[in-house]
Amino acid sequence: MASTIPARSTAVLALHWQVNTTRPEGFFGAMLSGPVRSSGVIERAARFHAAARSAGASVVFTRFTVPEGEGALVRNTAFMAAVGDAQERFRPDAPGAALIAETGPAEGDLVVDGQRLSGLSGELPGRLAALGIDTLLVTGVATNLTVEQTARHGTELGFTVHPVSDCVAAGDPAAHEASLADLDLATAGCLSAQQALDRLG
Repeated sequence: MASTIPARSTAVLALHWQVNTTRPEGFFGAMLSGPVRSSGVIERAARFHAAARSAGASVVFTRFTVPEGEGALVRNTAFMAAVGDAQERFRPDAPGAALIAETGPAEGDLVVDGQRLSGLSGELPGRLAALGIDTLLVTGVATNLTVEQTARHGTELGFTVHPVSDCVAAGDPAAHEASLADLDLATAGCLSAQQALDRLG
C-alpha cells in the first residue's frame, strides 16, 4: 500500500498557469496553446487544485514576470534572451502575465512572481519551509521546461517532489513523455491526480 502524503505539510506548486503559456494571444501561444487546449490539462488541473485544497494542502501559484529593470532575469540562454527582448509582455500587470481563471488562484492561495525557469528560485523555498511544507505536488506548463526544472530543483533542495503527470503539458507530446520518464527517476515519482488525491491525508 502506498504511503500517505500528509496534507498539512504538502503544497501543490502550480507553475505558470498564465495567459502567456496557455492562450493563443500569449507570448508562447503559438507553441503551447494548441496542445494545452487539446489535452484537457487546464480542466484536470483546475479540478486537482480544488480537490487538493479541500483536502487541506496548500496551493501556491508561480508567475513568470519581468519587472522594470528585469529583476533577477539572466539572459544566459536563447529562451531567456527572447523573453528579455519581449519583457513588456511579461510585466506583472501585463495581460499575458495574468493567471488564467480556470486553474485559480482561490482565496488563501499564495502567488509568487519570478524571473527564472524554476519556480523555486528566489524566496519561495524559505517561505514553504516556514509553513512546514516538505512535499510538493507539481502542476503546470510546460512539462519539459518549468515543470522539469522546478521538480529537479525542489528535489535538490530536499523537498519530496511528485510531478502530477496528467496536470502538466508541453508543446510536443514526445518531449512531454520523455520529460515525465526522466522525472519519474529524478524525483520521488510521478503520480496521476487521482493517485495524489488518494494518498493525501
